[in-house]
Amino acid sequence: MDFLISTAYAQAAAGSPQSALMQFAPIVVLFVAFYFLLIRPQTKKAKEHREMVARLAVGDEVVAAGGILGRVTEAGETFVSVEIAKGVEIRVQRVQVQQLMPKGTFKSA
Repeated sequence: MDFLISTAYAQAAAGSPQSALMQFAPIVVLFVAFYFLLIRPQTKKAKEHREMVARLAVGDEVVAAGGILGRVTEAGETFVSVEIAKGVEIRVQRVQVQQLMPKGTFKSA
């Protein structure tokens, strides 16, 4: 079995404190990269969504989860009523509103 796995030999114990610190440097760099590339943008996007949901008002044109386009007719604390066609209203949770659309989008769709 020695032909598949090479034999490991112990090295001399000549380690210094700097080499131990340098072993953790790649882990620190990886964590910093994850923070700036993944964690920070995600928290920023979540904060923008919370602010958009808090600002919802009657007359806003929105896209709800599932791609339903409509106009807000009633805004409650946890639910909003969205008119998706003439005389057809649905109630959705505020957090399920995905995007705020520009005025006139609902009329042209």
